[in-house]
Amino acid sequence: MNFRTEISPGKGKILISAPALSDVFKKSVICLCEHDKNGSIGFIFNSPTKYKVNEILEDFPEFESYIMLGGPVQPELVNVIHRAPLLIDGGYEISKGVFWGGNFESIKEAIFNGKLCPADVRFFLGYSGWSPNQLNEEVERDSWLVSSLNEQDLFETDRNLIWEKSIRALGQSFAFLRAVPDDPSMN
Repeated sequence: MNFRTEISPGKGKILISAPALSDVFKKSVICLCEHDKNGSIGFIFNSPTKYKVNEILEDFPEFESYIMLGGPVQPELVNVIHRAPLLIDGGYEISKGVFWGGNFESIKEAIFNGKLCPADVRFFLGYSGWSPNQLNEEVERDSWLVSSLNEQDLFETDRNLIWEKSIRALGQSFAFLRAVPDDPSMN
């Protein structure tokens, strides 16, 4: 079944997992931070862990932000995606107003000073990675739908609803995907 969108994978695009994907990618929404001849890197935006960021990182202030599982690659590595470039130094803009990375000392300072809001930053353990052309091949096999990044939806949508909202945003021709059962044998 071909249910591809007209959008190609790229930096600042969103990957929406097809219902058939399982394991860590089941009903995931991934923000792509890199996509070039060397491969692709992204972070799952709807896979929270039970840990707050200050429970994972030493000397980090109390902060009401749960760390997310960014993907299965290098799960010991902590990354950040944010929309606070005036507070966080050194980020790499992946889409208008959305940044990957930054100086963790400036993040800590902004938290200590009460200037950084949890709604403006996401922390991730690990990342999702693809070798050169691997992601394009997976899109061709209908494993992923590609959409434009909607910064507001990524940062403000309840993590439990982001996959369904992302499917809904693709339009009526993709509505049937929301009805696909988690276990296809239940169909």
